[in-house]
Amino acid sequence: MDLINGNDIAAAIIAELKQEVAALPGRKPCIALVRVGEDPASVSYVRKKEKTAAEIGVTSRILLPPISITQDELCQLIDELNADPTVDGILVQSPLPKHIDDLAIFRRVAPEKDVDGFHTLNLGKVAQEDETGFVSCTPAGIMELLARSQVDLKGRHVVVLGRSLIVGKPVALLALQKKAGANGTVTICHSATTNLSAITRLADVLIAAIGRPEFVTADMVKPGAVVIDVGINRVPDATKKTGYRLTGDVAFASVAPLCSLITPVPGGVGPMTVAMLMKNTVKAHRLSRR
Repeated sequence: MDLINGNDIAAAIIAELKQEVAALPGRKPCIALVRVGEDPASVSYVRKKEKTAAEIGVTSRILLPPISITQDELCQLIDELNADPTVDGILVQSPLPKHIDDLAIFRRVAPEKDVDGFHTLNLGKVAQEDETGFVSCTPAGIMELLARSQVDLKGRHVVVLGRSLIVGKPVALLALQKKAGANGTVTICHSATTNLSAITRLADVLIAAIGRPEFVTADMVKPGAVVIDVGINRVPDATKKTGYRLTGDVAFASVAPLCSLITPVPGGVGPMTVAMLMKNTVKAHRLSRR
């Protein structure tokens, strides 16, 4: 068993982007980060994105509307960012307050500035294999992890556990694409799948994105499989100073010995999400200058 080190691969991407941005003439890429309220996890995520942007040379503009902002007011803020020619990418940090329709907000972001890849048009471009679109960051990061770990999906059975618009559906589309590194045969499983273990045991590559801690157990994994654990769950643990431990959707201790390659949690898929967000922002800047 070998670990896929997401920290190292993300660092390599960030170093590449730093060189690319340094060579750009004129205005540098700019991302607007919109965080509504003071959710602790959101505060941490936005701070990490701001820090990574600064490391690369990407300008970040932080907008902190109060949790009381209305749907219409938030739409107006996004419209202003859409119209600002100095802003290349827009990210609205989730989760949003319950009174906000998050899908409507994500769709409000102009497709050419949708560096989170959540807009209907960009998801459609993934399905059509149109390279001018933006792929949502976690699925894009998964494909980079596989490619940089020399895992070619051609002819291999890829089982995706989860069907969300953020991970499950787009990563399945990416694995199916007619391009180098992809061309996989894809099965999507979810909460209504029968005989789940029988299907996951057929996977050459198993991508777990179901959002349930340590759901994937050893009896669900074929020996020699590549396992990508997308989950990040906080499980109560009195022995930790924080009162919890982080775990993925895979029972790592029992599954890892079976695998040829596996991502740990933390330090696997997670670091890739921010790196791919920055890659999308640099791409948006490049496309805007055509």
